[in-house]
Amino acid sequence: LALKKTSFTMTSQPHGDNDEKELEDLTNRLKQGLEIKDRKYLLTNYPKCFVGSDAVTFMSKQGIAPTRVEAVNLGKLLLAANIIRHVTKDHDFKDENKFYRFTADEPSHGSKEKKAGTNEDWSWSDFIPGKCSDKQKERKYTLQPATHPLNADVQSAVDAVELAPKDTFGITPMDKYNQELLDNVHPVKWVPPQPQPKYNLVAIGAGAAGLVSAAGTAGLGGRVAIIEEHMFGGDCLNFGCVPSKAILRSAKVAYDVIVRAQEFGLEIEGGGGKLVMNFEKVMERVRRIRSEISHHDACQRFTNVYNMDVYIGHATFVSPDTVKVGEHELKFARCVIATGAKASVPPIAGLADVRYLTNQTVWNLTTRPARLAVIGAGPIGCELAQAFALLGCAVTLFNRSAQILGKEDRDAADVVQASMQRCGVRFVTGIEFVRVGYKDAAVGHASGIVVSIKRQAAAAAKEEEEEKAAEESLEFDEVLVATGRKPNVEGLNLEVANVAYDTRAGIQVNDYLQTTNGNIYSAGDCCTRFQFTHMADAMARIVIRNAMFFAHSKVSDLLIPWCTY
Repeated sequence: LALKKTSFTMTSQPHGDNDEKELEDLTNRLKQGLEIKDRKYLLTNYPKCFVGSDAVTFMSKQGIAPTRVEAVNLGKLLLAANIIRHVTKDHDFKDENKFYRFTADEPSHGSKEKKAGTNEDWSWSDFIPGKCSDKQKERKYTLQPATHPLNADVQSAVDAVELAPKDTFGITPMDKYNQELLDNVHPVKWVPPQPQPKYNLVAIGAGAAGLVSAAGTAGLGGRVAIIEEHMFGGDCLNFGCVPSKAILRSAKVAYDVIVRAQEFGLEIEGGGGKLVMNFEKVMERVRRIRSEISHHDACQRFTNVYNMDVYIGHATFVSPDTVKVGEHELKFARCVIATGAKASVPPIAGLADVRYLTNQTVWNLTTRPARLAVIGAGPIGCELAQAFALLGCAVTLFNRSAQILGKEDRDAADVVQASMQRCGVRFVTGIEFVRVGYKDAAVGHASGIVVSIKRQAAAAAKEEEEEKAAEESLEFDEVLVATGRKPNVEGLNLEVANVAYDTRAGIQVNDYLQTTNGNIYSAGDCCTRFQFTHMADAMARIVIRNAMFFAHSKVSDLLIPWCTY
């Protein structure tokens, strides 16, 4: 860029010290000559803005650009150089009554803390034992303020530390993929913004329902804050849809080779043609895919793209219209509780004393368990049982009732069960659990886990009388608990907000998704029995319409499809 009083030449970006100096001089002249003040459009107040047409007039009159058209081109160059921005990032620079601001004047919506001296973002990789930059202080750091456990009901045995460390919210191993994931969805050091006087919407929870509610409202110009204690993206990204479908893809390849190959005239001959399952690579691929997708749900993306205030910490209500996170109190006109759900663990004797897996920690495995027990035959239990069986594990699926997939029709469930049996899954159904424990309590997990059961009378009707009440014990290397989900409603201080809830059924809402506090709404797994990502998305859209635009959209009007596969 070469600025002249009568003519200039534009390039896509400045290059050279003189060009940068001229850009800096132009920026300073605009800051001094334009009327920069808070401006309001519709319901939204935009601080420290100037008007595009005023800037064009100023540049023309001051001789910075000979014509208004060339002044607009200069404005576009400043916008491309990230010196100015449209307040909602919806428009290029125009000679119109549109609001722009200098990026240096933009309020912070939360950001990663920078390292002193280098100005680089702090990363989880800086805190991995053995990799600290300061060798004299090499140790395991306390990375964040104390937080509530992701699931207090899921107790970890003494030897479970290496499987689900608290510092990383149960995420391990800390390879480059999991470091990237956590850098995106829970930055190691996050600088919270100063709260605005009052928000149009505060979203508690950054899963599907919370993110859609917050992003939709912010996209419409609302002042929005979102609070997440653990990991942005919720279950879908971190522990559900993304990793489960990634491992199912590997299992599908194995299925085509092992189960269906002969159907297509393909055979593996001889010992040298044996299919080798590299379980470590399978799980590495799961972690890689999860990390690659995680930037879509990154904290920084929601501050930069949607201009919403992002807070990382535990949210508690301090009044019917105020929520506290850390040292900050956020006052709101409307709020949506979208805290999701967690694994529900059955009260089986001894289970709390062993290291078991849930849908949260199963993705941490790097070594294939030779023998895997799956407790629970719902969608999560069935899909993971089938996947691990195809990946070379000897899988036994336990279920109290005789039918798997209890929410599906019996004939459909039978089709699924037959398919899973062809994949090598063994079913033990119609049982009562007696206890779960280590084979050798002194050795612990390495000795194996024993699951003891009794057949229910109906299941044993055709067996000999003396065998009906006999206790059976089966030994495994790992136990996966997949017995359903229950809502995250504890620890929010909902009583202070006048929000009625039940620890099993979740937050009480009406057909418009209002809670018993008319200004607080709820969406997603914490308030519905239809615990699907697409349901959370649909409910969030209802919240936006009803909370922001006084609509009367009803959740009962939704036709809710689902597919178990």
